Amino acid sequence: MPTPLSLLNRRPGSRGPGQAGAEAPAPADPAAKPARRPRLYALDGMRLLAALGVVMFHYSGKQLQPDIYGTGTPREVIPGIHRFGVYSWLGVELFFLISGFVICMSCWGKRPKDFLTSRVVRLYPAYWFGVLLTGAVVLAAAEPWGSYHDLTLRAALTNLTMLQWPLGSPAVDPVYWTLWVEMRFYVIFAIVVGFGLTYRRVVLFCLIWTFAATFAPMANFGLLTELAQPVYAPFFISGIVMYLMYRFKPNFLLWGMLGFTWLMAQNNLPKIMQDYESESQQKLSWSVCAAVMTLCYLAVLLAALGKLNWLNWKWLATAGALTYPLYLMHQEIGWIALDKLHRWLSPVPLLLTVLVGMLVLSYLVHRLVERPLSGLLKKGMDSSFKKILEEPAQR
Repeated sequence: MPTPLSLLNRRPGSRGPGQAGAEAPAPADPAAKPARRPRLYALDGMRLLAALGVVMFHYSGKQLQPDIYGTGTPREVIPGIHRFGVYSWLGVELFFLISGFVICMSCWGKRPKDFLTSRVVRLYPAYWFGVLLTGAVVLAAAEPWGSYHDLTLRAALTNLTMLQWPLGSPAVDPVYWTLWVEMRFYVIFAIVVGFGLTYRRVVLFCLIWTFAATFAPMANFGLLTELAQPVYAPFFISGIVMYLMYRFKPNFLLWGMLGFTWLMAQNNLPKIMQDYESESQQKLSWSVCAAVMTLCYLAVLLAALGKLNWLNWKWLATAGALTYPLYLMHQEIGWIALDKLHRWLSPVPLLLTVLVGMLVLSYLVHRLVERPLSGLLKKGMDSSFKKILEEPAQR
């Protein structure tokens, strides 16, 4: 019987001890035809656009008291930008679509330990810095909104785990909620990674998750609902399906799965919109939200079908790399910057100045913190797994 440690190091599609009859990709299985494709620079650009959308919602769509622009709410002082900003939170849904696509792409042919290492190395270095920097700025500024009233040393330390929500601790920055959504996706996707990614297994995974997300609310079982994530599951599943289209070409089943998950997503929009209506203090149009969401679907689908391969500018890779640090640091630090600088700048120049400043800060964090720390963390994890998997088990 294979041990948990042997499964960690198991090559995808390989047979374990005593598994002479275990599944191997049949010649007709598309997984037997690995595809090597060029980098999808279009997805890098979409990631930055999604992040900028979230930033613009927090800077121009959300209503805060006191007003961060000094002379009025965003609706009053930047009405044109505000009309765009109240809907730009849909960048989050674009993030989830891209995440499903990219995680499936990056894990294909990888072992479970590689999947775990890649997620830790990708998520934690910039996140740790973001928690520490945001916490320090918020405490120093002592502003009346956001995280200030709930922020304690214990809460800040707990945030370093990225598990503050299940641990019942307040977040240093409220935008971290999406990381908990992503982490639950990684947990359930790790199951299929453990067996080895093949076309058939990933299709089966998507079908099972779709079923679970559909019926979880009726089951009244908290753990199932937390893992199945009925509201956001359609976006991740759609991203995975579009990756299968990218790798193995579209077919009737994949088109059907994509259409079904789009229908689920549009059905879930009113639930998602409620929070943003509360934050923007105005009624949102379902039609506008559905149209923007559909454009997000179409953008990722066009990339998957190769229609955006002409977007091959190398700088898009750097633009995509700014996304994560920008997302982690923009809200609380940006609000404080807007509030402190509005005495010297009018609203539109103020908004542009803070936005450019956050992009510069994100680039510096990526180059000076994220890249070097990720390398050290990967080296340490690789060394640790090597010791665990190669040395005889201690008895």
